[in-house]
Amino acid sequence: MSDIQIILFILGGIVGLYVGAEGLVRGSSSLAISFGISPLVVGLTVVAFATSSPELVVSIKAAIDGNPGIVVGNVVGSNICNIALILGVAAMISPMHVKAQVIKREIPLMIIISVAFLLVLIDGSISRWEGAMFVIGIIAYIVMSYLYVKKDKADEEIVKEFEEGIRTKPYKIWQSILLIVIGLGLLAIGSNIFVDGAIEAAVKLGVSQAVIGLTIVAIGTSLPELVTSIVASFKNENDIAIGNAVGSNVFNILSILGISSLIRPISNSGITIVDLTIMMFFTVIILPLCKSGFKLRRWEGAILFGGYILYMIYLVQLQTVN
Repeated sequence: MSDIQIILFILGGIVGLYVGAEGLVRGSSSLAISFGISPLVVGLTVVAFATSSPELVVSIKAAIDGNPGIVVGNVVGSNICNIALILGVAAMISPMHVKAQVIKREIPLMIIISVAFLLVLIDGSISRWEGAMFVIGIIAYIVMSYLYVKKDKADEEIVKEFEEGIRTKPYKIWQSILLIVIGLGLLAIGSNIFVDGAIEAAVKLGVSQAVIGLTIVAIGTSLPELVTSIVASFKNENDIAIGNAVGSNVFNILSILGISSLIRPISNSGITIVDLTIMMFFTVIILPLCKSGFKLRRWEGAILFGGYILYMIYLVQLQTVN
């Protein structure tokens, strides 16, 4: 495969994943609304999974093909990307207000789940039963989120966080089904060509699959969230971005690793202690940054973004040395 073909595969895959996820979100949420399911429940379940579908289908494809480095690298890289790159860039454009419940509940929960992920990975692999525990964990997380939001539903901002982007006036049922089918098709096609392009890039550049997972795959699958956050920042509407980033990190660990390892046990292929330490650093540092004045300021965003750039330089230098 030529360099141009590799680039076209990666870019085409990203477009397919983005458009496919959009179709799946719109179609599935509309269909659920048509059957009388409340927007709140749809936001907590259908939309939450659908918006994580690019990372999920890419990881499932990699797991089926026996490329564990891409699976774990995608999760670790995406979690770093969500905090350091996406929140960093968004905060530099416009300071981000932080809700109290994100600091009291969401971020501590993300830290606990991230620590659990490290403990599971101590033996160098994620077995099927450990994957099953993660899947049970994501179900429990959704149920707890629903009960928490329902209890405090008087707070319109909390409800808005989970219902954002849901079309309350549904499409016709056949239109919803068509969107779901097209979305799933594009996700399947997009994930295939994206992973194939990423693997070819790894071979061409002489780097490990884990590094490709930490960089190209992680950034590619997080690109829709990055674009959305940047646009929201320019409109000064980025208040819920931190909650979404934290929720995405929880979903990445529990649902993506859980489902992928149920399909095939995953080995920790190529992910180093440095990568995991960097992930935990950004996971933990976001708490004191958000706690200071309940706002993520421009200079704090610059620290996060600068840290991400340094990490990318480290990965490039590491491969150059090797």
